[in-house]
Amino acid sequence: MTTKTALELLIKTALLSFHLVMFNSLAAKLTGLTGAAQGHGAAGTLVMTVVGAVLSTVVLSYTVIRSRWSGWRLMVTVFIVFYGITTFLSQIESVVFLKHLVNIIPAEMIPKLFAQGAIVAALFAPMLVLFWRKKKGPETHEPNRRLIMPLKEWAWKLLLVAVIYIAVYTSFGAFVFLPLAGEAFREYYAGLEMPWWIIPFQGLRGLIWAALALPVIRMMKGGWWEAGLAVSLLFSVLMGSLLLVPTEIMPDKIRLAHLVEVSSSNFLFGWVVVWLFHRRHTRSAAAPLKAAL
Repeated sequence: MTTKTALELLIKTALLSFHLVMFNSLAAKLTGLTGAAQGHGAAGTLVMTVVGAVLSTVVLSYTVIRSRWSGWRLMVTVFIVFYGITTFLSQIESVVFLKHLVNIIPAEMIPKLFAQGAIVAALFAPMLVLFWRKKKGPETHEPNRRLIMPLKEWAWKLLLVAVIYIAVYTSFGAFVFLPLAGEAFREYYAGLEMPWWIIPFQGLRGLIWAALALPVIRMMKGGWWEAGLAVSLLFSVLMGSLLLVPTEIMPDKIRLAHLVEVSSSNFLFGWVVVWLFHRRHTRSAAAPLKAAL
């Protein structure tokens, strides 16, 4: 990599990060959301907001640069992955547990959070693709046999993904989050009782995570490990960056404990998903036409 290329990467990353911060601010104003830092002040909040934006930009940029797709196809994919991780998967738990968290998250705040995430993703995804000159670039037309497998194999792998996510979710919650949160957990979640359907619900979330990983696996250049790295970083960094910024609705100790838990568990789960769907467990004659998609 030449000095000129490195400088160009740094400038583009800085500009994209700046725009991501601005888009979040604009979306917050449009939706009527305001956040107050807890114990850090405006300066601390701004620093963590910038750090989160830079990390998210780097991870998304890496995925876009190493993608074999381009144009609207790539823009839509980036939007779905970005919105799915940073908004949909994080907020569906708020919706499901609303009656348990009503004293923490006001009900009228939930639609605004979904709208804010949609605005940010809709603005940032096209900019990201255009900045890295992926608008009209020639796509790689070499055979792509990733994710081509019989329906039976799809079925048992998806079922296994749901089971693995439940195991990862419960294990990291018990052995990472709870010890780090300590007494703050009992104070913050006082009276919270997990409903009987929490396990199947988390299995469903695991399937949604897998669905977001599939287009990334399909579009990435390089070996399977590069797709694994991209998915793991997307899962961990995009979700984890949400917990970097101090907020009035979550004490710092709870927030930081969730940050460690979510970042580490999502990174591991991302690798497992890519490894499982990359590995061939049956012999089948894949259709040549499908391999070209």
